[in-house]
Amino acid sequence: MPIVERLRHTPYRMSGEQRDIAATGAEEQAAYEAIDLALRIGELMLRSGAAAAKVEAAIVAVGAAAGLRRLDVDITMQALLMQCVLSDGQTITRLRVVQGARQDFARLDAIHGLVDEIVAEGWDAQHVRQRVRAIQTQRRNYSDTLVLLTTGLLVGAVTFMLGAGLPAVGVSVASGMVVHRLTKFLGSHGYPEFYQMAFGAFTATVIAWAAFVAGVHTPLPLSGADFAYMVAGGIVILLPGRATAAAVEDVISGYQVTGAGRMLAVVLNTAGLTVGVGGALTVTLALTEALDGAFVSPEVLDLRSFISPTVPALVGAIVLGLTAAVNAQSRKRLIIPIALLCVTGVAVSRLFTEILGLGVTIAAGAAAVVIGVVARLLASRFRSLAMTIVIPATFGLLPGLAIFRGLYEMVSAGASDGVLTVQSGITTLLGAFATLLAIATGTMLGELLMGPVGHRWSKARWDRRRRRQG
Repeated sequence: MPIVERLRHTPYRMSGEQRDIAATGAEEQAAYEAIDLALRIGELMLRSGAAAAKVEAAIVAVGAAAGLRRLDVDITMQALLMQCVLSDGQTITRLRVVQGARQDFARLDAIHGLVDEIVAEGWDAQHVRQRVRAIQTQRRNYSDTLVLLTTGLLVGAVTFMLGAGLPAVGVSVASGMVVHRLTKFLGSHGYPEFYQMAFGAFTATVIAWAAFVAGVHTPLPLSGADFAYMVAGGIVILLPGRATAAAVEDVISGYQVTGAGRMLAVVLNTAGLTVGVGGALTVTLALTEALDGAFVSPEVLDLRSFISPTVPALVGAIVLGLTAAVNAQSRKRLIIPIALLCVTGVAVSRLFTEILGLGVTIAAGAAAVVIGVVARLLASRFRSLAMTIVIPATFGLLPGLAIFRGLYEMVSAGASDGVLTVQSGITTLLGAFATLLAIATGTMLGELLMGPVGHRWSKARWDRRRRRQG
């Protein structure tokens, strides 16, 4: 593996001479220890939600800093393989299995900071071992109760951004917390993500329908449009946005097998979401007809944030950025920057759609490029990985709301005098995936554009640190 080339477009580009492992009797033992620590770092990154390209860059950087020059790395979704050849020709191969993934961006940033330090200051096996152990055992920044509350607020913020009234926002907050608890309960009892998505989407749709029925038969001010907004907000927390972004980055970076595996998981989880929403819509449509009610018409079921009033959209985007950062377990000092970047992305998207008259996909892609550029600069400033800023900041672009519209069109085809068709639903779903793809590729392009600038900022920071210590 050409080490210099593999690190060229990463935050860990090598500078200066690194110590080689001496060709003595201790070389083999030192190489074993370096490979073990590098693989433990890579495992922590994969478990915390990093893409394969970022994991490879970190492993290669750590191995190079430890003096391993002839090395190869192979990464899949569940395993890490690392091999190096010593000066006497002996080959060392190690495999580490990755299990128990759990999103924790603060831990991911801590690992990135450790790798950055190793590259800049040199290899110290004992220090690295202590740091890795401390990162493994560190507590999560936010308690489960706080994450539960912010999940409800996140769903309420999405509903508010779309233009729903305060009663609908309140119902969405409660729905988001119920769905969060349900999926966590199912996960703790061994149910795969497919079933978590299906039951969560079913529950969110049924809660929204119950509120809609209450609005029809009581003075509660909930309209048919609010029903659509509540369901759309409820399924936002279930949409595989992070996995989609990681899959696209893996494919673009040359990890086709890993990216294909991630994408298959995304498709399967989205199918679970489809089953849940579709099943709930089928049941609730039948119940609505039995109660002589009516669902929202296709004209008001256009779930795009730019058709809602500007002020609610921007206010909702700020709340959405704050809550998304907490849900991703981001570092506390990054919460405000993420919220500001989230509202910036929403403003750019609305600029392209309202003033320039461009489509949703193009607007989302342009906003994603802006988010990627700013996130890369912020990452250099705060010693973070750009993806830990990008992913919560892109929540404001609402990439998956069109999924509900497509599902509604498919399930209720023929129920509204032929206005809705299965073909139109499929077309809407394809458009939703195109938007997800535009967001994923746009943010990655922004990161690449600002890579050289971020690297110079990082190098200047370490130079200043050395001068202070010297």
